[in-house]
Amino acid sequence: MSPPPTDDGVNTTGPPDRQTLRLLEQILADEPTVAATEFAPDSYEPRLLRTLLDTGRYPSTVDAARLEIRWFSTGDFSIHYIETHDDDHWECRWNRHPNSHTDRLHFHQPLDGNDVEDISLESVHPLDVLSTVLAAIEQRIAQQWEAQSQG
Repeated sequence: MSPPPTDDGVNTTGPPDRQTLRLLEQILADEPTVAATEFAPDSYEPRLLRTLLDTGRYPSTVDAARLEIRWFSTGDFSIHYIETHDDDHWECRWNRHPNSHTDRLHFHQPLDGNDVEDISLESVHPLDVLSTVLAAIEQRIAQQWEAQSQG
């Protein structure tokens, strides 16, 4: 999977939107799927919001699950969902950033996130995007339980 966008000055996404990251952290802290949240590098100058998900909601084949959220002052974002299984991982990513290979708003498909498709969302407001992502995660969890019960 290609790395999430950075603010390196080339096709820049801009500086981190710390206010939005803090808002998303407050919302996620109250989510039943969330075990813990943390800012990186720290809460004073956050660039990344890491959210550890409650693996008790997943089948035992999932060792860990997390969201890594970057939000930028331009309204661009990267939300990376990663599940860790024994010796493997499953990941996908919702992105909005300048690029030459897809529309500004796009989705990196699971299993490894290498396949990319353009997407449209009714709103790119941070709370609406987060709601879309959390709904997709809930659907993913339900699919895993269904697959486990079938065999």
